[in-house]
Amino acid sequence: MPHPNTTCPSCRAPMHMHTLPGNHGHTVELDLCFQCQGMWFDPQENLKLTPAAVAELFRVLHEHRGDAHHPLSNDLDCPRCRGGLTQGFDLVRSGRYITYRCGNGHGRFSPFSSFMVEKGFVRQLTRPEIEDIAKRVAVIHCSSCGAPADIRKDAACTHCRSAFSLLDPKAVEKALQGYAHAGKGPSTTTEKTPDVADALIMLERDKQRAQREQQAQSGRLFSAKDSTTEVDLWSIGIALIASVLDD
Repeated sequence: MPHPNTTCPSCRAPMHMHTLPGNHGHTVELDLCFQCQGMWFDPQENLKLTPAAVAELFRVLHEHRGDAHHPLSNDLDCPRCRGGLTQGFDLVRSGRYITYRCGNGHGRFSPFSSFMVEKGFVRQLTRPEIEDIAKRVAVIHCSSCGAPADIRKDAACTHCRSAFSLLDPKAVEKALQGYAHAGKGPSTTTEKTPDVADALIMLERDKQRAQREQQAQSGRLFSAKDSTTEVDLWSIGIALIASVLDD
C-alpha cells in the first residue's frame, strides 16, 4: 500500500510499503517504487531479509512488471532528511552495481537490479546466450545501471562497463541456500528451469497482448511493426524466476 511518509527519492511519489519476513522472527517494512524500479533501505535493512522474504519480493515485482516505468531523476533526495543522495558503485562477486546513499546516514536507494546483483542472484550471460539474444533483439538494458546497449556490437555496458548479466534461477537458489544457512530456505528451482529464449518469448507475448488490448480500445489495428526491439535483462530474469515460483 502507498506509504505517505516515505516518498520516492526520484519521482517523489509515495512509495509502496510491503511487510516481509525478517531475521529472528522480526519483520521488515520495505518501501518500493514500481515506476522508478527502486527500493529504499533504512540502515542495515537490506541485511535483515530472509530467503522467504526474497521469494515474496520476486512475486511482488513480477505482479508489477506491467507498471509504467520512469527514468531515474538526475537529483535524488533522501526521503528522511531531503538531503541529496550520492551515487556510488559497489563491487561483489556477482558483478558491479550502482547505489545511492544518504550522506547523513539515513539509508540508501537501490534500483531493483542493483539489489539482485548485491545479493548474488545474477550470473553473466554466456557467449551463446548473447548470440541468441542478438538474433532476436538489437538493444538490451544493462542489469546494473539500466542504460541501453547494442548487444550485437557491445561486449559490455558502454555506460558503466558492467558485463551483461541475467537474474538466474540457479544463482538465486544457490544464494538463498547460503543466506538460509545449510539450505533451510525455500527452493526456487525445478529440475528444468526456463532459458533466456523462453523468457524472451514470454515477455514478447505479454507485450504484444498489452499492445493489442490498448489498440483495440482506441480502435486501431495491431501491427507487428508496433513491437519494439528493446528488452530489459532484469525483466527477463524476473520472468524466469516467476515461472519457477509458480510451478
